[in-house]
Amino acid sequence: MRIHSAALPLLALVAGILILVRPKLLPFVVALYLIIVGLIGLLPMLR
Repeated sequence: MRIHSAALPLLALVAGILILVRPKLLPFVVALYLIIVGLIGLLPMLR
């Protein structure tokens, strides 16, 4: 659970900054965010 609690706020911050800098990247940033959050959520189940 440590990875989950540490990675999500950092990932959200990076995604927010990217969206502010390049608004056209919004669909890609959201898609990557969802994929990464999903993988982080599934990681403990795969071990």
